[in-house]
Order: sequence, then C-alpha cells, then structure tokens
Amino acid sequence: MFENFNYIQLISNLGFPIAITIYLLHRFEKRIKELERAVTELVKIIENQHHHHD
Repeated sequence: MFENFNYIQLISNLGFPIAITIYLLHRFEKRIKELERAVTELVKIIENQHHHHD
C-alpha cells in the first residue's frame, strides 16, 4: 500500500520524541530565563547589603 512505509515509520518514530524535546526545551528556556532574572535580583540585593555594611 505505502511504498515508503519505512520512511513514514521513521518519521513517526523520530517525530514524536523530537516534538516532545522541542516542547520541553522551550519550557526549560522560559524557566532558565526566570532563574537568571532571580539570580540577578539576588546579586543586586547582596551587593546593596554588602555596601551598606562597609
């Protein structure tokens, strides 16, 4: 029926994990950016407290 059945099977086998990987990387990217912002804020707070004690 399908002449390229192996090709279609290959896409279906690889496509789903790749789609999940892209989705997870996208979500992780957002979380990493939020963590970067939080770390930057903490560094500013620590620097401000450090300067007040000098």
